[in-house]
Amino acid sequence: MTDDADLERHSMKMAKKKAARDKIMATKTDEKGLVIVHTGKGKGKSSAAFGMIFRCIAHDMKCAVVQFIKGGMSTGERDLILGKFSDTCSFHTMGEGFTWETQDKARDTEMAQAAWARAKELIRDESHKMVLLDEINIALRYDYIDINEVVEFLTTEKPHMTHVVLTGRNAKDELIEIADLVTEMELVKHPFRSGIKAQIGVEF
Repeated sequence: MTDDADLERHSMKMAKKKAARDKIMATKTDEKGLVIVHTGKGKGKSSAAFGMIFRCIAHDMKCAVVQFIKGGMSTGERDLILGKFSDTCSFHTMGEGFTWETQDKARDTEMAQAAWARAKELIRDESHKMVLLDEINIALRYDYIDINEVVEFLTTEKPHMTHVVLTGRNAKDELIEIADLVTEMELVKHPFRSGIKAQIGVEF
């Protein structure tokens, strides 16, 4: 059982921690639209990004999603946004599936270029507070889109207060360099390795 002395020590420790934290937070006064990258071999990159999209929707902030690789299959996020929140969030599925499924580099490149053109239009529209570029890192990895063009656009044309989220494995070093926030999802354990297929409500 915790005695009174332990409780007092804990309270004093937490009070000091709060004072230090408040001092740090007082220096954080700037606001800007962030370039956010979710990458790595672990699951959860798109899920975390859609979490931010749903936050924007909850705050009635206009936002948009462009899916670069994933095809037109039904997913929970897509169906929910199109069914209930299309007035706040526009959803653009521009890909036709992962490259190992399509097996057509010319077609994949064409689709990725079209998705990038749409993404630029949405980002330039300052009414969008956040634009999610889902799986763009895959398109960049296979050079369907020029990384230098993406970096230049994000650094010179992105409106100051617009957040852009880019997901997918193997984020290019050039993108990581200019990003404000980079999170790498680390793979520790995955059910796929135990023979368990992708399941509704978890993967889509």
